[in-house]
Amino acid sequence: MGFKVFEKGSAPAPTIPTVTIQKRGMFSLNEAAFLMIDEPEAVQFLWDEENRLIAIQAAKLTDPNAYPTRRQGPAGAPQKRGIVLIAGSMFTKFIGIDTSVAKRWVPEREADMLIVNLNKPAQTVASNRKSGDAAVEKKEEESA
Repeated sequence: MGFKVFEKGSAPAPTIPTVTIQKRGMFSLNEAAFLMIDEPEAVQFLWDEENRLIAIQAAKLTDPNAYPTRRQGPAGAPQKRGIVLIAGSMFTKFIGIDTSVAKRWVPEREADMLIVNLNKPAQTVASNRKSGDAAVEKKEEESA
């Protein structure tokens, strides 16, 4: 019997750019990926259906197709670095991809766009949060 690599599903080194499509279609870019597109206040999504490529491109907030970027962190605290979130559920529904499990890709830069190639294998991302149901079940097991 051969060995199989355990896939930990956690964040890679911060210097490696990553784009994650979270459950239900939220996009998250790590700092390295966000820097690749010059830290815009908003982005637009582009879709190459034939090649199954997602492009993320900087946009002005006033653009009708713009999605604001927002840094993740404690409420009220100014965020200058870290994970950037972009609402993308309408886009993922439009292109018809499965978002029942979070997946992460290493993007490439092409011109002024961040390219996510859906033909390349994605890393499945394990959540570090417990669902409310799981927490309740664990509590019930401990009290039994």
